[in-house]
Amino acid sequence: MFQITKIKIAVCSVFVTFSGITMTACAADIAPENNAILTTPSFLLDEWSTHWQMTYVNQWHPDFTAPYSGTNSMDPSARNTNTTDITLFLGRCLGKNTELWLNPEIDQGFGLSNTVGMAGFPNGEGYKIGENRPYLRLPRAFVRHVISLSGDEQKVEESTNQLASTQSTNNIVITVGKFSVVDIFDNNSYAHDPRSDFLNWSIIDSGTFDYAADSWGFTNGATIEWNQDKWSLRGGAFQMSEVPNQKVVGFHFHQHSFVAELEHRHEWDGHPGKIKLLAFVNVGRMGDYRDAVRLGQLTNATPDTSLVRHDSSNPGITLNFEQELTNDLGVFARMGVNSGKKEAYEFTDINRSISGGFSLQGTSWGRASDKIGIAAAVNALSAEAKAYFTAGGIGILVGDGQLNYGKEKIVEAFYSTSLTKNLKLTLDYQHVTNPAYNRDRGPFSIYGVRLHAEL
Repeated sequence: MFQITKIKIAVCSVFVTFSGITMTACAADIAPENNAILTTPSFLLDEWSTHWQMTYVNQWHPDFTAPYSGTNSMDPSARNTNTTDITLFLGRCLGKNTELWLNPEIDQGFGLSNTVGMAGFPNGEGYKIGENRPYLRLPRAFVRHVISLSGDEQKVEESTNQLASTQSTNNIVITVGKFSVVDIFDNNSYAHDPRSDFLNWSIIDSGTFDYAADSWGFTNGATIEWNQDKWSLRGGAFQMSEVPNQKVVGFHFHQHSFVAELEHRHEWDGHPGKIKLLAFVNVGRMGDYRDAVRLGQLTNATPDTSLVRHDSSNPGITLNFEQELTNDLGVFARMGVNSGKKEAYEFTDINRSISGGFSLQGTSWGRASDKIGIAAAVNALSAEAKAYFTAGGIGILVGDGQLNYGKEKIVEAFYSTSLTKNLKLTLDYQHVTNPAYNRDRGPFSIYGVRLHAEL
């Protein structure tokens, strides 16, 4: 007796997949491994590939010590908040090796303290704009085209935002539209997806990578990737918001960002690994911390970078490493720095950052689909940023009104277990020392629960 486990909607044909039957999509030259195929009527989402996901995150922290608070402080009283998002991934083949993807999404909820109070914010599913009621938006709408160059033909399996196809190992990939910069750049197999691994912003991404994004983390842009043997070279140009940390509205290039990344793939004792070097520069109207402090001193006022903005740039660089040690165990690390002289534009208030940890699958205790992860991050400010926040300045996520400076230190651990084939439950714990770089506040712990379903 056949049991339906998954519905796959191919781009060139529409099939239902049964247990023991593996199907492909968007490639007429790839045959199924089993000839028993049931074709779905063409009027049901004909020629579209569909997947969906749902992620719910609940986080709570107890009371903690805080002799004072400012505009961007984490609330020292016990708080419990949650976020929910439901995403539909719609893909269509526009031609040979060309794909269109649309990701309508419904969001609801808030991060702790309305997503302020820590530079390394604890919830990667928490956006800078929250709502009590569900609201609909379109975070991704892009076209991807692959140009095959040389090398062996490889089979690409269908997955989220990826149609099944065949392509050469050496190729060029062009992506244009609306998506997240970190869909393409700063990826890491063990720490990058808040829906399946770590949650903290400064662990899943480089904290110093002030990438172009609206308040939800997406923007308009174009990238080109050249994959050749063990190397990849990526470059991209992206639209930044008109004003730091605001919505990206319309299409313009007044404020923009350029990103480049070089990747080398290798093997160590038969296990794969990657090293990536990323560089970026943001160009636009931004405030200099030193100018803001000087103006505040002259006017006997709190420094404010919005009063001293002018055409300028802010560069940064990140080193990203991952290495599989065994079939179940992998380690990772990131180190990043940006100039630290200008205000953070889109991401968060971090000028120096180092993070690292490991991820272990549960094969050894008979739960192969379960996963344990432990990581730590240390975030720091530049001398210019430190003077600005000490004088009472406000940033994107940081601003206690005064500052007894100390490096922000975060430790995160999680255990993810499969409840069913398509449903996972994660328990998450984070310990924070010097939140928002302030020795006068905390330390405290954050307890989290994540429920993630996908098909």
